[in-house]
Amino acid sequence: MTRELSKVHPFVTALRVLVSTLVLGYVPPMKNTSCEVQIEGTTTHFGYRTVQEAEKASLVRGVFDSVADKYDLMNDLLSFGVHRLWKKAMVDWLNPRPGMTLVDVGGGTGDIAFRFIGRGGGPVVVVDINKDMLARGRDRALDLGILEGITWLNSDAEQLPLQSMTVDAVAVSFCIRNVTHIDRVLDEAKRILKPGGRFICLEFSKVSEPLLSTIYDTYSFKLLPLLGECIVGDRAAYQYLAESIRNFPDQKHFATMIEQAGFGNVKVRTLSAGIAALHSAWRV
Repeated sequence: MTRELSKVHPFVTALRVLVSTLVLGYVPPMKNTSCEVQIEGTTTHFGYRTVQEAEKASLVRGVFDSVADKYDLMNDLLSFGVHRLWKKAMVDWLNPRPGMTLVDVGGGTGDIAFRFIGRGGGPVVVVDINKDMLARGRDRALDLGILEGITWLNSDAEQLPLQSMTVDAVAVSFCIRNVTHIDRVLDEAKRILKPGGRFICLEFSKVSEPLLSTIYDTYSFKLLPLLGECIVGDRAAYQYLAESIRNFPDQKHFATMIEQAGFGNVKVRTLSAGIAALHSAWRV
């Protein structure tokens, strides 16, 4: 009991920090380009840092190596459990049916796969670049008594080792903002989908209401890193989380990217005033 209470205490402390920063006022850090080190070659962003494209996958892998053991706990704490409602909305919209095959890209610890199987869909292939996240997912599957219907595949979302036009649906949940080339992930999703197959993506997005946006920035750049430090022992991982969210395209621009990848009937559902969004499209 004492050990469990000690896990809650940093969360209470962090909430106090959030209240105080809201009272005192807070301006989120801006991407500083004036003093960036010039890097030769093709570059991309890792949070607010500029890095070589070849480095990003290993940097992202390092972030999730660090947080894998407490990833699901942190999801509940950081979203106050709301991520469960977002994922339910995703699977509801996907509408699983018996024999419906799903590739869950960046599926990590299995949240979407378990919901999909539980709703009568499957089989599912969970793809993740991070072995520790997949190991956590396998353990959870055993705990839930799910002994078949899910294959766990350690692979890069930009180069899926799967045959073309073989699956009914591709889901990407809180993953695509971490990849090096979003367009390549979309191309791969389209390649493996059968004609008429479904693409669906759940990702953090842009809050449009100004007051909520200010509160959300305070929460993201003050509370998230503090909780990461207190509970996981890694402040930098959750600083990266906040920065990666701000770097990701808003609802409209991401929908345009999906259309440019050749998908049809692109639709968007905004969740929690824009904190997250669902994008759905079809392979035509």
